[in-house]
Amino acid sequence: MIIVNSILDLRTAISAWKQSGLSVALVPTMGNLHAGHLKLVNSAKQKADKVVVSIFVNPTQFGVNEDFSSYPRTEQEDQLKLATENADLLFLPAITDIYSANTLTAVNVTGLSDIYCGASRPGHFSGVATIVCKLFNLVQPDIAVFGLKDFQQFTVIKTMVRDLNIPIELIGVDTQREENGLAMSSRNNYLTDLERQLAPQLYQALGIAQSAILVGQHSYADIEQQVLQTLKNAGFIPDYFAICCSHDLSPATKQDKDIVILAAAKLGTTRLIDNIYFSL
Repeated sequence: MIIVNSILDLRTAISAWKQSGLSVALVPTMGNLHAGHLKLVNSAKQKADKVVVSIFVNPTQFGVNEDFSSYPRTEQEDQLKLATENADLLFLPAITDIYSANTLTAVNVTGLSDIYCGASRPGHFSGVATIVCKLFNLVQPDIAVFGLKDFQQFTVIKTMVRDLNIPIELIGVDTQREENGLAMSSRNNYLTDLERQLAPQLYQALGIAQSAILVGQHSYADIEQQVLQTLKNAGFIPDYFAICCSHDLSPATKQDKDIVILAAAKLGTTRLIDNIYFSL
């Protein structure tokens, strides 16, 4: 596996592949890799000749009082995992390589960036869209692979690619879960032992709502309120629990056939997100 830090070295390697007619897939990450990330790498390897993985803890997607400084950084372990998975290139840039001191430009997908996680974390999705757009420009991949645990993020990126006519095929990969159903996340490291025991109830709550919809309940607002109360009783501090149309994240109606249920809640100081998507 090639490891590069500079943009010049990155472009040199990718240019050589492209001149040889090889296709390139990108897996953008913030590191602290777990089995969910490695699943993305494997999915990318099935779709392209060469796989580039980026590790960059992006400061512009962290808000005030969020965990940028304490976000887990495990580059040595990450490198070993990626080498084992036969990734072709690891891009490890510094912040100064990505953002100049007088950066004035940001990408914002209006509407989608301001709801749900965007409402709770102002500016977060602008930071996400900006760094992903930058990585797309730097790597110029044919394919980009993202996990669907953050369904709103994937929808924001998908919309950006459509609106900016970026010639990249996006692939969303199902969430990798622990045996107890908890969605794998780097932030799970912040959970106490007791909170880890409680955390799977977030996914269970999504399943309760899905089951209610599948048996024909159409009062989605009632389902949302009932599940929110269930989460509160279990010790969560819910941010939102929303039954949406999976295409644009608008509130679902009984006419919608493609549904995603989005949830975010805190356990102690740790903010967890999860979702279930399905078709009626």
